[in-house]
Amino acid sequence: MHVTMKPLHTEKIGIMNNKKNQVRKAGDWSPLLKSDWKYVEKFNLDEFREPDWALLNSQRAEYLAEQIPEQVLALLKASKDVPSFGYAINNYEHCVQTAALLHQDNHDEEAIVTGLLHDVGFVVCPENHGRFAADLLRPYISEKNVWMLEHHEIFQRIHLHEFSNKSDPNWINERDRWRDHPFFEWTADFIEKYDIVAVNPNLAGTPIEIFEPMVQRVFSGTSK
Repeated sequence: MHVTMKPLHTEKIGIMNNKKNQVRKAGDWSPLLKSDWKYVEKFNLDEFREPDWALLNSQRAEYLAEQIPEQVLALLKASKDVPSFGYAINNYEHCVQTAALLHQDNHDEEAIVTGLLHDVGFVVCPENHGRFAADLLRPYISEKNVWMLEHHEIFQRIHLHEFSNKSDPNWINERDRWRDHPFFEWTADFIEKYDIVAVNPNLAGTPIEIFEPMVQRVFSGTSK
């Protein structure tokens, strides 16, 4: 069946002509990260054999070491200039402000990076953004910070007065289930001191570049 493509609006064409947004042409290969690396010259995974997997695996570790922190930062930076749905600052600014407050209080780099990324999934995974961030950071941070990320949505509820007309005290005070947990106080402090207050447009924005070396070190296991 022949399909006729609708002509693109001229504004869209202008955007596509921007080098950053160009569509890959047939026959173009993505560049390799390192000039001395090699391609697997097969285009169906069903055709891959042991030498092909060996080639990929020989390049994978170095690739991930460099690209994981880069792509995590890119995920956050993608929302830098997006509009808000009502908060005085957008989610990107909220995350950076949280990290800045932690840095101001002399927390270690792991805590600062955890704060920077705690809501990285807030828009794209709103119902489970705590677990989203926890799973992203789990291999690189302490159990304390993983637990905080997984539970920070619940710990926030006591501060969400008249939220969604929910008056059930069991919902509001669900955090009390973990009152004796060793990470309860840290999670409660994080929410009160660094999360719910980090929506303030009167605080000047902080360049994310301050935190980029910390992200690199946390993801490489060399954080201070």
